[in-house]
Amino acid sequence: MKVLNTFLLTIILISNAMAQTTGKYATINGLKMYYEIHGKGFPLVLIHGGGSTIETTFGRILPDLAKHHQVIAVELQAHGRTADIDRPLSFDNDASDVAALLKHLGIVKADIFGFSNGASTTLTLAIKYPELVNKIVVASTMYKKAGAYPWLWEMMKSPSFDNMPPQLKEAFLSVNPDQKALFTSYKRDVARMQSFTDMNVEDIKGIKAPTLIIAGDKDVVTPEHAVEMSRQIPNAQLLIWPGGHGDYIGEITTIKPGITNYPVLSAIEAFLVQH
Repeated sequence: MKVLNTFLLTIILISNAMAQTTGKYATINGLKMYYEIHGKGFPLVLIHGGGSTIETTFGRILPDLAKHHQVIAVELQAHGRTADIDRPLSFDNDASDVAALLKHLGIVKADIFGFSNGASTTLTLAIKYPELVNKIVVASTMYKKAGAYPWLWEMMKSPSFDNMPPQLKEAFLSVNPDQKALFTSYKRDVARMQSFTDMNVEDIKGIKAPTLIIAGDKDVVTPEHAVEMSRQIPNAQLLIWPGGHGDYIGEITTIKPGITNYPVLSAIEAFLVQH
């Protein structure tokens, strides 16, 4: 445990040092939204998962992505360095915020890579703002409740802040030391999942952007749902990777000391460079 804690602290310190030189805020939709820009090339937007920050979801793979892309990593409402505001937390609002940020930055079109809840936001972007979206990578997500295992919804009936992964709590507080903000973030994400509603299947079928769907074979979402989604979206590719929720990109609750290579990156890069 001591080795793991030291490893996590090192990751957080490196990530914080990187953010100090790249992090900015944009005021959009009444939100003071935190974002970072890394690298050069065609824009690639990274959208983190629930209860997370840029570092917790993408910290292990962001440097590699930035070798070939202009990575624009965001923190959404009530997450990390982006404060909460008086409106519901929803995938629609998150998608609207990301779209507004792209317009603020003068970016006409971008690739979007979302993980978990961030992938739900990515699907919403592709549906509601298709003019801004080139390609999408949606990792560990579902478009309907039946796409996740029943245990997820049972857990959401009586959630507990004590059960929030300590790695997520520590990483959040390392960039925003406000304990109240952390608890607000937790409550916001729980409320959103408790009120999760299925996306319209016709909207899913209407997604025009080339799509890469990624899921772990022991994920929160079922492999069967990933297959179903790949057949609903007209121009979709599917990648089922061994492991759980985010293992394949080193999401912070899954990382193991000594693991620094994530082979799924090769498949993501190959998809993004395809014409």
